[in-house]
Amino acid sequence: TPAPDSPSEPDGGAVVAAADVPVITIDPLGADPHREMARLRDAGPVVRIVLPGLPDGVHAWAVTRQHLLGELSRNPDISRVAQQHWAAYRDGLIPDDWPLAGMFIGLTNMFFLDDPQHRQLRRLVSGVFTARRVTALTDQITRIVNDALDTLPDHRDTGGAVDLRAHFAYAVPMGVICHLLGIPEPMRPRFRALVDALIRTDNITPQDAAATETGRLDLLDELVELRRADPGTDLTSDLISAWDTDGTLPHRQLVDTLWMLVVAGHETTFTLITNAVRALLTHPDIRARIPNFTHDDWAAVVEESLRWDGVINYLVAGYTTTAVPIRGATIPAGQLLVGLYGGVGRDPDVHGPTAHHFNPDRDDHTHLAFGVGAHYCLGAPLARLETRIALQELFTRHPDLRLTVPADQLTQVPSLFTNCPRELPITLS
Repeated sequence: TPAPDSPSEPDGGAVVAAADVPVITIDPLGADPHREMARLRDAGPVVRIVLPGLPDGVHAWAVTRQHLLGELSRNPDISRVAQQHWAAYRDGLIPDDWPLAGMFIGLTNMFFLDDPQHRQLRRLVSGVFTARRVTALTDQITRIVNDALDTLPDHRDTGGAVDLRAHFAYAVPMGVICHLLGIPEPMRPRFRALVDALIRTDNITPQDAAATETGRLDLLDELVELRRADPGTDLTSDLISAWDTDGTLPHRQLVDTLWMLVVAGHETTFTLITNAVRALLTHPDIRARIPNFTHDDWAAVVEESLRWDGVINYLVAGYTTTAVPIRGATIPAGQLLVGLYGGVGRDPDVHGPTAHHFNPDRDDHTHLAFGVGAHYCLGAPLARLETRIALQELFTRHPDLRLTVPADQLTQVPSLFTNCPRELPITLS
């Protein structure tokens, strides 16, 4: 429904009715995310996008400029609760078996909550997922990284190539998050299969989505029962204790919180390590300097990788509770907002004409890859630490690492959400 005219924006932009905001059909498989993000930027600062599986006329809204996404993310008129504030959902327009529902609605973790419930749950989780706890993981992360490096040669194919994504980038964060959460070895392949099913958007059916939902709930219940019967020093045991002490939080919220930690704690870092290695292997001038890298140089590589090749394509950013004017347009109440968290890192308004260049030496690595505002990712320090250690140890052990195929022959994971190549084939020497 077209919104009523809104007053002019402070920057003097002309007011645009909702019906005149461009509608863009995006690739549900994310085959070329940065080209698509550039197309969205070219369409304007505010766009409507067509999500797969939704009826005609039900669009999501997105802003294509970094500062506008930050502005929306801090706007008190934006909610994370779809059931109350997404008009299309309230009106019964969203199919009950929408395969992408698990990424947009329905969960009860803090990602999908507003204050004061969000603040209460975030305080509880951050009370056990502390900065000290993350720092204390440094030695364990280094061991996990080196264990993965020890086995890399065993995964060489007949031509001598190793898929670094599958056998290193995956192994490190999965090992770390499972150690942190107390997930035993036999459960780990099941968790990875469920996360993969959630993230991939190729040929997903309602039956697939329902099976994923049932599978994650059963597996998480199994984990909670295991750690409740045999508590340890892991985060799951501490969260169970915190839930039991509080006494007001439902079991489903505990399960959904653990799921958030598994997905965010694994998938984000998995993709970040892969993309950072790809960036270094395709920029020989930067690669040549690696032997002289300091701690700060590696930290800059991590930040530039997050900016230049962010881990997330599209992710829910909230729902408008009232009409929200932004950059001359008015987003009506009751609309789904989707954040281009990785894509806005190449915003030329922020990073100038070289925004599309990978350059760890740039002065400003500003990005929103971990979100912004009240919902900023709690696991960001852990992801940075894991990636820095993984990169440093990898290139120390294998200084002659190289891709076995041209970078433009790498294909993306078929996903609306994650930005990562399917494989990263390399030779170790």
